[in-house]
Amino acid sequence: MPKGIPLERLRNIGIMAHIDAGKTTTTERILFYTGKTHRIGEVDEGAATMDWMVQEKERGITITSAATTCFWRNHQINIIDTPGHVDFTAEVERSLRVLDGAVAVFCAVAGVQPQSETVWKQADRYRVPRIAFVNKMDRIGADFKNAVAMMANRLNTVAVPVQLPVGAEDRFSAVIDLIEMNCRTYDEVSYGSMFEDTPIPDGMLDQARQARMEMLEAVSEFDDELLDKYLSDGEITPDDIKRAVRKGTLESKITPVLCGSSLKNKGVQKLIDAIIDYLPSPQDLPPITGRNLKTGKDEDRPPDVSAPFSALAFKVATDQYFGKLIFFRVYSGKLQVGKQVLNTLSGKKERISRILEMHSNKHEDLKEIAAGDIAAAVGLKFTATGSTICDPKYPIALEMMKFPEPVVHVAIEPKSKADQEKLSLTLQKLADEDPTFQVKMDEETGQTLISGMGELHLDVIVDRLTREFKVDANVGKPQVSYKETITRTGEAEGKFIRQYGGQGQFGKVTLRVEPLESGSGFEFESELKGDVLPKEFVKAVEKGVREGLNNGVLAGYPIDDLKVFLINAGYHVEDSTEVAYNIAGSLALKDAIRKAHPVLMEPTMSVEVITPEEYLGNVIQDLNSRRGEVTGMRELKGDKVVDAEMPLSEMFGYATQLRNMTQGRGTFTMEFSHYQPVPEKVSPVSYSIT
Repeated sequence: MPKGIPLERLRNIGIMAHIDAGKTTTTERILFYTGKTHRIGEVDEGAATMDWMVQEKERGITITSAATTCFWRNHQINIIDTPGHVDFTAEVERSLRVLDGAVAVFCAVAGVQPQSETVWKQADRYRVPRIAFVNKMDRIGADFKNAVAMMANRLNTVAVPVQLPVGAEDRFSAVIDLIEMNCRTYDEVSYGSMFEDTPIPDGMLDQARQARMEMLEAVSEFDDELLDKYLSDGEITPDDIKRAVRKGTLESKITPVLCGSSLKNKGVQKLIDAIIDYLPSPQDLPPITGRNLKTGKDEDRPPDVSAPFSALAFKVATDQYFGKLIFFRVYSGKLQVGKQVLNTLSGKKERISRILEMHSNKHEDLKEIAAGDIAAAVGLKFTATGSTICDPKYPIALEMMKFPEPVVHVAIEPKSKADQEKLSLTLQKLADEDPTFQVKMDEETGQTLISGMGELHLDVIVDRLTREFKVDANVGKPQVSYKETITRTGEAEGKFIRQYGGQGQFGKVTLRVEPLESGSGFEFESELKGDVLPKEFVKAVEKGVREGLNNGVLAGYPIDDLKVFLINAGYHVEDSTEVAYNIAGSLALKDAIRKAHPVLMEPTMSVEVITPEEYLGNVIQDLNSRRGEVTGMRELKGDKVVDAEMPLSEMFGYATQLRNMTQGRGTFTMEFSHYQPVPEKVSPVSYSIT
């Protein structure tokens, strides 16, 4: 490693949670206790180090993932603090793709919340080992035991407490370590920097012994030496337990659970210890696999500095000084400033002009970066999120990242001609940064439409336009991003035949369309036998079909979740051209879809409403009036929690309505769930196709 840190002492971790669970506050304490910062920045005061954007300071939320590096016990920890709001879930997705481990922060009052579940599933998808930190033990209603039970029930994980809180709410005073079997109290004057390890209070000794026994039962199966000692009543050392906990965590079979209050400066140092003790180094994980572009076969790249260089670009940012910044994770080999790399997504070679170690929006220049580390690069003009950059002599393509489709769009136009060109360029920069932000032109109206994951997402985009990029624009009201799909099989012929006196244009194809399950996307298959049609014309047909999917037959919305079969084709030796088959494919697609009973699809949200019981009836009645379907109900600290599925089109203005119904005491969260057909009686378009 360039900084003299061996690979086994490197940790790449993310801090993830539901909004307002205390991720950024926890990160601020980690930076303070590791000496990276010398004063604690508070989120509520707009002074958090990791929330550096103006919009983050004003709103008190994390909008973009921020990276930093700190050191603890002679280990290097690369941290990415991720957003908790559902509108910015792509930031979590791309961060988890390149991280080795994660700290999941939970509110001791609310326990597992909707976005907690979402980020947990994202971590499951990338097989990221996790530890849990039950935060806000000082809050009214804090319940450590309930939070652990919710993890087991809602996240389908074996949650193993390795700590117990001493007291709760305003009586929360210390943390019991079940491994060391001692109690740590924190000095408030020094912001928790000073602490004392003392014997466990007599009143909690029996509870601690029982919890330790349950912990040993859960982790002993991961270490034979510990199991032998446990069964024979031998002396069990803290190192025995830590070794077993680490093994179970790395295999993602258990989740160690810690507790504390980041705001009150209690429990964070133990959390940093747990990051070192239980989360993996790059060497603890399997080597990354990619496709060798020379052989076309899968190839492993181990986290070794002597292996060929390969890295994944996971984030693009626009910096006022450097222009385009590319954040990347190195999986193998090493990279020096001035070296040339191959972008296997674009096929272009680019030169690295600078390598930066980032600390939020500040930086430090590096001459070299090696396997396992995370940094930012300057000079990669053609690199986008998900691009693989590698040694040109050893080309490899790592697995791409997938992001959800936007569900809300608004029309936007410049206020003056002077802003017109600036608006176009700025929107393109923002789209390069954010894979869930899209820009397109409405062919019928000529309007520019911007699409995102929610109202807040687009609100932040527009705010950045005017304040960061100095572009004045008029913005319409948020609209739902519908899709179209088919419900039956349809078949049609498309022809494009033109004669001009010399060589003409000839293309004739027959297509069959069939519906796929929701979320399946689009598939194309040719059923032509032999040499009925040259391959380049088959590709032209597929290209025409893909272009045709952008504008549906009902209202011009994109068409999704269908499979298209090329079942027949005509061919003319002299007049057949790729252009003709491209157009014929598009025409055949539209006719086939008209015969396949097309329907409009709307985004449906998973909604969680928390309300005092006296307003429960009104809340449910209102949800039903909005075409909502209640899927579950439970209690939470005296309140009622209603789970429902709701069409996004019915959720605009719901926050105000809920406040009015519950005298300001009700809250809700929502996240995208799936697309479903719009009932014909409320559809904004007619389903009759003639």
